[in-house]
Amino acid sequence: MTRSLAVEWADKNVRVNSISPGYIMTDLIKGHELIPRWKELSPLERMGRPEELQGAALYLASDASTFTTGTDIVVDGAYTCV
Repeated sequence: MTRSLAVEWADKNVRVNSISPGYIMTDLIKGHELIPRWKELSPLERMGRPEELQGAALYLASDASTFTTGTDIVVDGAYTCV
């Protein structure tokens, strides 16, 4: 959807990007029984922290990304690489 909308809205100077986070430790999932398994499956052997998504979000919101559209930034500690 990100790529399709980026093409559709490009002529209106609208950029469309997305961030795909991996397993991020938040209050919502603290204590979940699958946390040890998620850590085991991650090459970094840990879950991400919410603040580790900030850099990607700040980049996309900044003037540094004016030529970035149709992009998905994966912030998952290499989880999708294995």
